[in-house]
Amino acid sequence: MLGVMAGTAFFTGTGTLFTFLGAQWILCGLGAIGTCAWNSWLRDLAPENRLGQIFARRTIWLTAISLALGLAAAFALDLTAEHSPARNLVFASMFAIGCITGLLSARVVSAMPEPMMPVPVGEVRLVELLRQPLRDGNFRRLLVFVGSWQFAVNLATPFFTVFIVRQLHFNVSFVLVLSVVSQIANIGALRYWGMLSDRFANKSVLAVCAPAYIVSIVGMIGASQIGDRDLVKLWLIALHLLMGASVAGVTLTATNIALKLSPRGSATAYVAASATVTAVAAGTAPIIGGLLADFFAKRKLEVLIRWSNPERSFGLPLVLTNWDFYFLIAGLIGLYAMHRLSLVQEQGEIEPRELMGKMLDDTRRGIRNISTVAGLRSATAIPVSLLRDARVRLRFRRAKSLG
Repeated sequence: MLGVMAGTAFFTGTGTLFTFLGAQWILCGLGAIGTCAWNSWLRDLAPENRLGQIFARRTIWLTAISLALGLAAAFALDLTAEHSPARNLVFASMFAIGCITGLLSARVVSAMPEPMMPVPVGEVRLVELLRQPLRDGNFRRLLVFVGSWQFAVNLATPFFTVFIVRQLHFNVSFVLVLSVVSQIANIGALRYWGMLSDRFANKSVLAVCAPAYIVSIVGMIGASQIGDRDLVKLWLIALHLLMGASVAGVTLTATNIALKLSPRGSATAYVAASATVTAVAAGTAPIIGGLLADFFAKRKLEVLIRWSNPERSFGLPLVLTNWDFYFLIAGLIGLYAMHRLSLVQEQGEIEPRELMGKMLDDTRRGIRNISTVAGLRSATAIPVSLLRDARVRLRFRRAKSLG
């Protein structure tokens, strides 16, 4: 389908548009089936005590590659004139490269081992298969959390760019800078969240990351209350750093907890149920948000917080307009999602306060180690070990080819 999309870059008209949309529809539909199969496959393939680290490493590579290629595509499009043959060629090249690398990826996947699935007893009915996760009370509570969380997040985040450009009057290049900042924070935090999820539990990491992400969404309201443009920029950068680091933990552990609570060998139905709830909630939230755009555009909420003493008085005005309502509503729904998460049971979970204490202890230990000679030696040992392992693998490949 990416190859079909590449071909549509050189044509115009209604037929071309419908061809592109049809290819996108098939791509997303087959992608959903493939993702369901892929996640249930990894559930059986990866060791359960290293699931967080494996998914974290995979996500780090995906995020880094997406960031680099996204910036390259943006610069390539910026260098070409709109509606020019060169612009069409850039679009076609993007989809063509995606098509070729996707086929190479399929070739790599075909060479991976797959554990044997248990032999089905009797006829397998699709409806009965999909009812299995709904009969599981603990997994059903997880589905309620997933649905409410996805609705809260997707009610606000799709409108970040519109909010920054239209309401705050920044240009699109600053939005790109914020996206890069968020992705860098995401990459930097992923490995740490993966280690913590394997060491303790996915729910414990979620109980720390999800509130931080909700706070950062609600914190976007502060950008419309600050008058200094430079201070607004710093505020948005800080929020996107927090969002990037926290959403890394949420995305990683939300997927892992669904896999962990799925029975080994029959996780497909559970993964499908989680993906269905995610798709429905994430798809309906921005549609509802778009339908309410005109309603909130004509409304305004003003709140004045005033503190007075014998010497002086201090007032803090809070004015909510347009997109600010989205961030506030998303925060309220996010609080409900956190309540639903507290009802989910996962083996090995600890209290968020205890996890924060262990995180602070690890941070202090890392700073203390770096400040010593032994710490510097251990820090430089990692790249050396990577080079040594690469050299050993190269020698093994040479010996195997000669043999």
